[in-house]
Amino acid sequence: MLTQLRPAVTLLVLLTVLLGLAYPAAMTAVAGAAFPREAAGSLVLRDGRPVGSSLIGQSFTQGIYLQGRPSAAGNGYDASSSSGTNLGPTSAKLAERLRTDGEALKAATGAGVLPADSITTSGSGLDPDVSPAFAELQVARIAGARGVPADTVRRVIAENTRGRTLGVLGEPRVNVLAVNLALDAAAPAAAPPAPSAPVAAN
Repeated sequence: MLTQLRPAVTLLVLLTVLLGLAYPAAMTAVAGAAFPREAAGSLVLRDGRPVGSSLIGQSFTQGIYLQGRPSAAGNGYDASSSSGTNLGPTSAKLAERLRTDGEALKAATGAGVLPADSITTSGSGLDPDVSPAFAELQVARIAGARGVPADTVRRVIAENTRGRTLGVLGEPRVNVLAVNLALDAAAPAAAPPAPSAPVAAN
C-alpha cells in the first residue's frame, strides 16, 4: 500500500508545483515582458492617470460624448456584474424595449434605419466599441453640444476606427473611450466633467 501511495503523492506534489505554480508564473512573466500594456489590463491614461481600459466599456451619458451601446450589466456598464439580458428573440419584453428605444432614437436623430448596436445590448454588457454607423448617428449631437463642426467630430471618429482584425475577423469598430478622450483634447467642452470613479472618464 505504502509503495503505491508514495509515487502517487510524489507525482501529485511535482505536478502541482510544475503546472500550478511554475508554469503560470512563467507565462505571467513572458506576457508581462512581451505584452506589458495588455498584461496590465490595456489601461488608458490621461495626464498619467488611468481613466479606463480599451477593452472594457463604460457609461457616457453627457451629450458631448460618444455613447456606447445599451448595457444590461448591473445598472449599465457595471464591471462587477457583467452579463446580458438573457432575453430571447421571442421575448415580448425585449421586443417592447427595442421598439420603445428605437422610436425614441429615431425621433432624436431623424434616422430612418438604426444600426443594430444602437438599441441592442452585448452579451457582456461591457462592449468598449460601437459600429461606425452608430458613431455617425451621434455626430450631429456631439458637434452641437461641443459647438464644433461636424467634420471635426467625424475626423476624431475616423482616427479611432479600426478595421477587421487581420482583414477578415470581426467588423470595423470605433472605441468609445478613445474617441471621447480625443474629443476632449481636440474640442474641449466648456467644463468637462471630472471622472466619477478612479477608473472612469465621464
